[in-house]
Amino acid sequence: MKRLNIKVYSAVLVLGVLLACKASVKDFTSPKGYDLNHPEKFNMPESLLEISGIAFHRDKGDTIYSIQDEDGRLFRQGWHNKKQQHTVFGKKGDYEDVAILNETVFVLESKGTLYAFPFADAVKEKPDKVKEFKKILPSGEYESMYANNQTNQLYLLCKNCKGDKKSGVMSGSIFTYNAADQQLIPSGEFSMDLSALIEAGDILKTGLKASALTRDPHSGEWYILSSVNKVLIVASPDWKVKSVHRLNSSIFNQPEGIAFDENMNLYISNEGDELTSGNILKFNYKK
Repeated sequence: MKRLNIKVYSAVLVLGVLLACKASVKDFTSPKGYDLNHPEKFNMPESLLEISGIAFHRDKGDTIYSIQDEDGRLFRQGWHNKKQQHTVFGKKGDYEDVAILNETVFVLESKGTLYAFPFADAVKEKPDKVKEFKKILPSGEYESMYANNQTNQLYLLCKNCKGDKKSGVMSGSIFTYNAADQQLIPSGEFSMDLSALIEAGDILKTGLKASALTRDPHSGEWYILSSVNKVLIVASPDWKVKSVHRLNSSIFNQPEGIAFDENMNLYISNEGDELTSGNILKFNYKK
């Protein structure tokens, strides 16, 4: 998501302050096992001011892989280590999410194009070969992707697709990856009914506008972020809404990425702006 210009940002900031004054801590709830109001914060270097998607390789939390909106680079760094390294996989564009499916890195571009290269190439200045998957998704805007290592499948949510608003749903697509042939095989579609959320005023009438997606590895529940609505939605494995959690704008500037590590800790990345650094927030899991 592109940064707001300074005039628009100022207006949004004033509105956020007014809303924050009216809201109390109890208005900002958290999923079971987490406290979204007290994160461990890791500010990003200038190169990741516009950080969007984040991912781990096989859920190992020792190295964070991330992308930012404009440059075709996959970054890697240790927790609280601002020194980052990167590999250049593409030209300038609008890159929104990253997922590591077993030994393959996938990067999602906003119009639905996917870029894939071997995870082993992430340590190189440039991958030996990057494969592009164009026009495999319905026409629309995309920001959310999840990789299921057990089923070798990719899940992609549409942020803005024709027909979703009219029918009050959020649609998505599933692909199975054949690594040997480097092919993504269409493996189904899914949708989530948003009508109850819209009627309750939990989200805007225009829809959820998902900005990131991940899955609880134990329960199978879906965690869906919306930067526009400033909410975190928890849904059942079959995409039924279970809980809605409002996000405090003083903590979550512009939430664009989400992931779990092997210890069930939850991470959410926030894009920065003229006044705020990009960051990654860590929420330690408590049984």
